[in-house]
Amino acid sequence: MPIATIRDFLRHEASAGLLLMTTAALALVLDNSPLSTLYDGLIATPVVVQVGELKIDKPLLLWINDGLMAVFFLLVGLEIKREVLEGELSSRSQIMLPGVAALGGMAVPAAIYVAINWNSPILLDGWAIPAATDIAFALGILALLGSRVPVALKVFLLALAIIDDLGAIIIIALYYTSGLSLASLAVAGVGALALFILNRCGVMRLAPYVLIGIVMWVGVLKSGVHATLAGVVLAMAIPLRSAKPGEEPPLKRLEHALHPWVAFGVLPAFAFANAGVSLSGLTLGSFLHPLPLGILLGLFLGKQLGVLGAVWLGVRAGLCRLPSGVTWLQIYGIALLAGIGFTMSLFIGTLAFADPSYSAGIRLGVLGGSILSASLGYIVLRFALAERGEGMTARQGAQPS
Repeated sequence: MPIATIRDFLRHEASAGLLLMTTAALALVLDNSPLSTLYDGLIATPVVVQVGELKIDKPLLLWINDGLMAVFFLLVGLEIKREVLEGELSSRSQIMLPGVAALGGMAVPAAIYVAINWNSPILLDGWAIPAATDIAFALGILALLGSRVPVALKVFLLALAIIDDLGAIIIIALYYTSGLSLASLAVAGVGALALFILNRCGVMRLAPYVLIGIVMWVGVLKSGVHATLAGVVLAMAIPLRSAKPGEEPPLKRLEHALHPWVAFGVLPAFAFANAGVSLSGLTLGSFLHPLPLGILLGLFLGKQLGVLGAVWLGVRAGLCRLPSGVTWLQIYGIALLAGIGFTMSLFIGTLAFADPSYSAGIRLGVLGGSILSASLGYIVLRFALAERGEGMTARQGAQPS
């Protein structure tokens, strides 16, 4: 991937992360103010779309989580496809370091959550909540450190989070499905087949893909499989080849068009709708309930142990090596930032527990673990990068004039 493309991507993601923090904080403030009734009423507002006998009737919260998040997963799918075919994940040497980091960063948090909730079969359904990383939030924290951050470190976090997203997509597809409707699934299957045919026939216009994708989304929505997966299937069908030499491929055109809408529209809307939690009567004991405690410790302890431990084992086994100029302390800082679950963790939480009585515990755990990870990650990286800057200055001062 060209350096200019990486910088453009990181600039969008970092800005989105800062906006994400603002909208999440706004939701928390509103839900703990005299305006809490208005906030709760807004996200519960019923929205109905009907065409003939086909009717979709959901509260605004679910339109955001099932509809807008499908657009987010479309963008994630486009990024994964591009990275695998021609980017940072296109060769074994490039994929090994973030790959082992992501695997460790998913397995250890899930294991910690399961250990804490082992005696509750119902709560065990949330095992995947702390396994996710919020790429926008993490890069937003990294952006606060400015130009001192090596590009190789940013790319490592970016690749780790993309593989993490791929893992989350697989988990959602395999685990969080219920009450399958074969008729609706057949509609979605026909849509996916039509997308494959368009791709094989070399269709380069985006409109046919998008129209079929909308039909497929409705089929997936009604099937019992989570609707956001329609975005991933659509992404896999968008061509990464050009019709003419020098022409931008359809995949990159769509990715560039969607990026600002997702970064500054979809993700902030999701954060605003899902981050509100009442802090009334909140005590330390509130975090000691197995649900929020499992999520919090999974994100804060599990991610740093999983990512750092997996990278250490991978380097010792000769499977991968640290990028030039990147230190172990910097890797530890990135491992901490990987514990910022936020968007993906909250989203998986809505899939794991349909009962709204669990939502406060999910949000407490996700927000607590993410805030701790972000705070300590920022402190560690600030110290690590200050050491790097002093070392570079010393080496420059030692050079003959």
